[in-house]
Amino acid sequence: MDRPKIALIALAFVAFIALGMPDGVLGVAWPSIRADFGIPLDSMGVLLLAAVSGYLVSSFSSGYLIARLGVGLVLAASCALTGTGLIGYTLAPAWWLMVLLGIAAGLGAGAIDAGLNTYAATHFSERVMQWLHASYGIGVTLGPIIMTVALTALNSWRFGYIVVGGFQLLLAACFLVTMSRWTQIKTDPEIDQPKKLTDYRTPFRETLRHASVWLSALLFLLYTGSEVTVGVWAYTLLTEARGISPAAAGLVTGSYWATFTVGRIVAGIFAKRLGIHALIQSGLSGALLGAILLWWNPLEAINLAAVALIGFAVAPIFPALVSGTSQRVGARFAANTIGMQMAAASLGTALIPGLVGILARQISLEVIPLCLLILFASLFAVYRLSVTVEKAA
Repeated sequence: MDRPKIALIALAFVAFIALGMPDGVLGVAWPSIRADFGIPLDSMGVLLLAAVSGYLVSSFSSGYLIARLGVGLVLAASCALTGTGLIGYTLAPAWWLMVLLGIAAGLGAGAIDAGLNTYAATHFSERVMQWLHASYGIGVTLGPIIMTVALTALNSWRFGYIVVGGFQLLLAACFLVTMSRWTQIKTDPEIDQPKKLTDYRTPFRETLRHASVWLSALLFLLYTGSEVTVGVWAYTLLTEARGISPAAAGLVTGSYWATFTVGRIVAGIFAKRLGIHALIQSGLSGALLGAILLWWNPLEAINLAAVALIGFAVAPIFPALVSGTSQRVGARFAANTIGMQMAAASLGTALIPGLVGILARQISLEVIPLCLLILFASLFAVYRLSVTVEKAA
């Protein structure tokens, strides 16, 4: 592998770490942000909605932007926009202005996510794709650490956002310097057929006409909704409904993301041997088993093992689905579809955990594992349908 290729892969790894950082800092910073602006607890939803709105717009249109501006320029501009938005949080004198800046940060994050995933699906092997997404897990882990240090050492949530935003601006400069190389790199030899997804300029309206494209988007909505539902609601289920100690439940909830990251590292090792289809189906089978065990609830230890199992099992699914996009919809429509998939993923993150929470409040917390079982079963069914539907190309 030549040095320019290694350098770009390394930069992509760093970019995925950077993508995870903002997702990890908000939860730790929120009590301090609330106190500074004098806003109620549920105001976080307004900021999240603003960021998701921006994310949806940019990720949905990423295929168009990449085809006309090139991957390197899109990544550089998007990182600069995200960094500016995050640092802008620290300068905002009023809450409404921070919400507006959240839209800008979301616009940048959506284009980075979709752009990098499109490029990786085009040029990198499934092994590298899995490890790239494992890097996101590292970023999510680093974010809370950075904000915790900022709060304990400097008593300032703003400094935490300056660090994370500054990292994004530094990354933007790196993308700008290497901009021309993102169009010169050769396809990874581990990929069976050279794919130039970023070369297509397929009209978006034409992409939207195909059922396989919409099925692919639905896969991502269901997947991210399931993944985040476990991470958000497992602790509440274990402590409030099943009497498990907060210390044990907290450890297991944390281990969910740990096994999630480990799962992607392990999947990268075996990706070439197993193939995309086997990775996805085995991951979904393991997730279904974990959901069944969590629903069954025979012993406290089984509850804890079930959460860790789900984290490990679902880990390879998202990157494998991205890599397999052209197989499901055809290379001509893949770049536009990947943008749609990232938008659907963001929508799933915003909608499904909230809907599960409403059901849990209206019925019982015990509805959570049943919802997970239904979600994973639906995801399995939609995936099987997506690989049997004739490709759009």
